[in-house]
Amino acid sequence: MTTKAWVLHPDIQTERDRREAAPALEEAMSLAHALPGLEVAGGQVVRLPRAHPGHLFGTGKMDELKARIEAEEIGLVLIDGPVSPVQQRNLEKAWGVKLLDRTGLILEIFSDRARTREGVLQVEMAHLSYQRTRLVRAWTHLERQRGGLGFVGGPGETQIEADRRAIDEQIVRLKKQLDKVVKTRELHRAARAKVPFPIVALVGYTNAGKSTLFNRLTGADVMAEDMLFATLDPTMRAIELPHGKRVILSDTVGFISDLPTQLVAAFRATLEEVLAADLILHVRDVSHPGTEEQAQDVARILSDLGVADDVPMIEVWNKVDRLPEVDRATLNNLAARRDEVQTLSALTGEGMSPLLDAVEEALDDARNRKEILLPFTAGRRRAWLYEQGVVEDETQEENGLRLTVNWTRRQARAFHDL
Repeated sequence: MTTKAWVLHPDIQTERDRREAAPALEEAMSLAHALPGLEVAGGQVVRLPRAHPGHLFGTGKMDELKARIEAEEIGLVLIDGPVSPVQQRNLEKAWGVKLLDRTGLILEIFSDRARTREGVLQVEMAHLSYQRTRLVRAWTHLERQRGGLGFVGGPGETQIEADRRAIDEQIVRLKKQLDKVVKTRELHRAARAKVPFPIVALVGYTNAGKSTLFNRLTGADVMAEDMLFATLDPTMRAIELPHGKRVILSDTVGFISDLPTQLVAAFRATLEEVLAADLILHVRDVSHPGTEEQAQDVARILSDLGVADDVPMIEVWNKVDRLPEVDRATLNNLAARRDEVQTLSALTGEGMSPLLDAVEEALDDARNRKEILLPFTAGRRRAWLYEQGVVEDETQEENGLRLTVNWTRRQARAFHDL
């Protein structure tokens, strides 16, 4: 059974979003299409002089929208932006429909797409964190329960407090389960650190073509659809570059503007694969009108995750096959003047060879000399350094062994992961 949905993008004049209203509405409708069981009847930009604290919209606009909702027989209204719990409750009561804000919609999509045990746990924890902030209702079951002993009991906890406590307990349980997953992932990462294969991570805005590029490079069969958040769970494959160098390619969850903080926190363990990368491929959909804004969103999320500025990055300008010939020629000329940019079409395979050559060049084992002090008890780490052949000098001091090492960035990271 399908539900008819209507998408509203509030364009508040006094707090202009840096995203243009029309592309923002288009993206919101794409999000709605990504959720199964919804029939998107349409959408509109609602211009507001300011956000009404209790209802988001003014009385006149609410009546106007209610008439449209009833005429279209809408069952679900999606608001492309933040909606407070009070606003959500009041709007649902006034319009007689279910309402979801942007965060709630993205969480619903993630709930539908999560496949692995880790993904399910992460999404469930994000959902609970979101629900905890929205326990604002106006029903009698939130009155205080009778507590205490004897004929006259004192006030007990409210139902809302009981709900919060239940959610908190469930979040604690999920965190414990996720901690086990994180430890397993750390073990896998430590095992990879012993194997001399660099890690190349694909990042980018959702639907930029990361999974299509991953499939093209690895021959894998990761789900790749023209749809937001087609794939959530990270996938890793070993590939061989043109001159024989082997690397591990990692596909990650796509980013999006205003990605819910609950999801960033929940998926941090997965996204830590990006932190361990020796090279990042930032895949961009250059056929999208908002490609520059999307690139800024990706850069901001990478910064929030703590990705170091010195990690090499190649911008992959994807979907050039969708551009007119004139625009494609202009784009190729622009990319040719920038060493860190490659143009291609992951769908047709155009531009793959230059990309692989650029990856190989970026992973060239440039070495840096550094002095480190190891305690006498760090025999295993010292042995690893000698196995790698990076020790140039060693002297004994009062507090331990001072070694001069000449290593690659990847070896330095592997050493710190030991």
